[in-house]
Amino acid sequence: MAAYRKVWPPFFMLSLRPIYGAGAMRYLNWFLRAVLFVLLLGFAVKNDQPVALRYFFGFEWQSSLVIVLLVFFAAGAAIGVLAMFGNVLQQRREIARLKREIRIKNTLAGVGETQQIPIQPS
Repeated sequence: MAAYRKVWPPFFMLSLRPIYGAGAMRYLNWFLRAVLFVLLLGFAVKNDQPVALRYFFGFEWQSSLVIVLLVFFAAGAAIGVLAMFGNVLQQRREIARLKREIRIKNTLAGVGETQQIPIQPS
């Protein structure tokens, strides 16, 4: 299985780990989460005005601006995940096919499971 680079934490936070240890990263992570929560809470408190969304056939939905933004943000995120889902499944099938191909080639070449350098697909 190939190793991959994790996206979080960003590169500028990686330098804190050797100096302060792994505990410092945990506290910094919780601190950043708390700051983000306070900012989002302030946004929600400031934008509590009622809004009306008018649809076809006279349908109207009245709610707080924050609720409307949250619903549409969640819907957009769900649509994005669903759009990506097909590509992920296709990549998993291709990875499984390539692993099967490597296993077959290694078996035909007589390479055991304990040998360090298997034959790679061409």
